Order: sequence, then C-alpha cells, then structure tokens
Amino acid sequence: MPTRDVLTKADLAELRRTALGAADPLGVAADIAEAVEQGRLEDPDDGGDALTLAAEIARIRTRTEAALRYADQALAAYPSVDDPRAGVARALRARVMFQAGGRDDEAMAELTALRPLLLTQPDVPAYLSAALDAVGRSATAETWLSEAVDTLLGERDTTADPEVGPPDAPGVLFLLLQQRHRVRRNLNLPHDRQDDLADRLENQLVRQVSERQGGSSDLLLWPRDEFDKLLATHPELTDVYGPDWDAHRARLEKELVRLTGAGRTGLGVYRASVAGLDAFAGRRDGSPTDAAVRAGYAAEVSARPSARVPWPPERNDPCWCGSGLKYKKDCLPRSRS
Repeated sequence: MPTRDVLTKADLAELRRTALGAADPLGVAADIAEAVEQGRLEDPDDGGDALTLAAEIARIRTRTEAALRYADQALAAYPSVDDPRAGVARALRARVMFQAGGRDDEAMAELTALRPLLLTQPDVPAYLSAALDAVGRSATAETWLSEAVDTLLGERDTTADPEVGPPDAPGVLFLLLQQRHRVRRNLNLPHDRQDDLADRLENQLVRQVSERQGGSSDLLLWPRDEFDKLLATHPELTDVYGPDWDAHRARLEKELVRLTGAGRTGLGVYRASVAGLDAFAGRRDGSPTDAAVRAGYAAEVSARPSARVPWPPERNDPCWCGSGLKYKKDCLPRSRS
C-alpha cells in the first residue's frame, strides 16, 4: 500500500497490479476503503473504482462478506447505479453473491439488468461474459453475446463488413464478436459466420496496427518475470524485444517518446504474457516467432481495457513498467540513453 496520505490514479493502478502479491492483500483492500472513507483520494471521482478494486481483492481471497460490503459501497460512490462505470461493480457484486451461495436468482437478476449495455458500452462484453463464465454459465454468455451481435448487425443498412474502429478504441461490435468467439471456443462450438466475421475484423485491426506502427514496436509490455520466461521459451525474440528487461523497457520508452513527437496522444503500453501469446499462436496454427502472429496478439491485447497501462505517468508516480520505482528514477531517463 502506498505510504503517501493521498492516493492518486497512478497509486490505484499500481495496487491493481500488485495487491494480490502483497503480504496482506485483505489489509490492502481495507486501506483502500479507508482512504475513500477519509477523503484521501486525489480525485474523489475515483471512489467507486477504488472500492471496486477492494471488493475484487476480497472476492479473490474468498471473503464474501467483505467483498459484498465493498461492492455496495462502490455502487453508492457512483452518481447512480446506471453510471457506465458502475457496471463492473455490479457484475462483481453478482459474482460474489454466486460465491456466497443461496443468492443465485438475485445474482442473475443483477447480470440480466446489465445485458442491454452490451449494445452500447465497449467494456461490458468482457466483464459480463467473464462473470457468467466464472459461475459455469458460459452458454448463457454465448446466447447474450450472439443476440447482441445480431441486433447490431441488423441495424446496419449494408452487408459489407463493419469498420473495426481505431486500434486503441475498437468499436462495440468488434469487442462483442471477439468475446463471443472466445466463449464459443471454450464451449467447443463449431465455427459459424459470426466467428468468420470476428476473424476478418481481427485481421483488419492487425493491418491497422501495422500501418500505424510503420514497423515499430508493438507496445507490448512484458513484465519482468514474463520477459525472462519469453526469452527462455522463445530466444529468437531477443532481437524483437531486447536482450534484457532494461533494453526492453528502453525500447518502449523511446518509441512512446517518438510517437508523442509525431503528434500521437492518449498513449499507453499493454501488458502481455507468454501464455497468452502461445495460446494465440496455437489458435492461429502459427508460431510466436511469426511477425503476423505477434501483430495479431498485440491487436487482441490492445482491445482489452484491463491490459492497458497509460503513459506517461507523473514524474514522481510509480513507473509504467511495474518496477515500483518512481518514473523519474526508472524509465524516464531511458529515452535519453
């Protein structure tokens, strides 16, 4: 838990990455809730998100009573339960009710109330299907996602493939199709026309990523343990991502600075994993060393809001790389090396 009196957005982002590895995760959750209660957030508008984080920590540690309490406090912190940001807390609350036992009907009612948001909010397909997957209701997730896709496709006045949207903000339909594709794979369902569309739109996104990068870094951040695993498993990727973690981070920092100089805004990096890359390559019958496979994996990860790490942090905030050091003491100087 950060020692400073006021919690910043960067502090909360760091806690989201590190809390479960702390010596006392439940203590971290309690400290976050206390900071909200005492008004110690730099941005009071972060209260709902902070309490949702506390609830998620408690849920993972199977402390259902604490998780429900934090989730209820999170919902109370948003302007209303219909606030777009409140959906994650509502889905999390439903998962906790399933976990507690005896409240399945109430939990399903909560998730059902979120279902209409599948048509309008890009984050909903991921967190709603994850909530249903977690309680053995993947078939329901597949039905909901399929019907949402049918609705959006039915509203279009052309049979041409829809535009996927920019790589850093893909559209709702693309994200619906990708989540539906994932759920159907997990259910071992046969490939259908909407799965084909999901593949075509993913290829469209890969092309956009390649065009925007112009052959530069894919902005995948391999955390230190994942980076070591990556080179141990795929040593051929040393030339792509660097011979060591310092070089990897320096490449990313320099590329982000270059993109800023070219007029790009709203930049970030995307946390990657060896298991994720290998799984993607397996689904494409390809190799992780293939540039097209890596571009496809980068496109998939960049469409996942939870993977994004905003850049740049403030000079005195924790570095984007996850080292725990201040940005000014860690990756900021790497752009000049």
